[in-house]
Amino acid sequence: MEDYKRQFIDFMVESHVLKFGDFTLKSGRKSPFFMNAGAYVTGAQLHKLGLFYAQAIKSAFGLDFDVVFGPAYKGIPLSVVTAIGLDELYGKEARYCSDRKEAKDHGADKGNFLGTELHDGDRVVMVEDVTTSGKSIEETYPKLKGAADVEVVGLVVSLNREEVGRGGVVTAQQEIQDKFGFPVTSIVSMSEVREALDGTVITPDLKAALDKYYAQYGAR
Repeated sequence: MEDYKRQFIDFMVESHVLKFGDFTLKSGRKSPFFMNAGAYVTGAQLHKLGLFYAQAIKSAFGLDFDVVFGPAYKGIPLSVVTAIGLDELYGKEARYCSDRKEAKDHGADKGNFLGTELHDGDRVVMVEDVTTSGKSIEETYPKLKGAADVEVVGLVVSLNREEVGRGGVVTAQQEIQDKFGFPVTSIVSMSEVREALDGTVITPDLKAALDKYYAQYGAR
């Protein structure tokens, strides 16, 4: 496992973004872990987060792209800090863009998007916190393609939960990849989290709870 992945796992735990216990997800599933990217609230945390996303993007897709796009709402700060991280680490000049839930009908920046204007031929990397159903991508991908003839290079999320999506067979990430035809990757997966935290944060009781959860909901 790359060093930045181990550092990111520690960062998620220290920032109280990745928690272990008893949680009920939006899907109704009872989960022994929960990730909330909304818990990144300080300048230092957001700065580090952008650096981790930048490293994951370069590792998965290289630097041949033009725009970092983050679906509203959590994707808005993600796209900004990732663009900053790309510049800081690699000197990569990437524009940022996000959609609006409701179009703005006045002012110089009216329309459906924040940030840069999209142009035909733009290569776009999308960033999200975590994908459990793919709903946000289903809503925003048509907006992207409707704004200009862009190419989506891929999608990066913080954590691959490695559980079945709505179809009940493969992960939500794989469902998105199959449906839209662009690759989906993550900074880390739950397998990597378990490997890094085994014997420390992940106790024998928690390991048993995780095993039970993935026996029911893990992607085959």
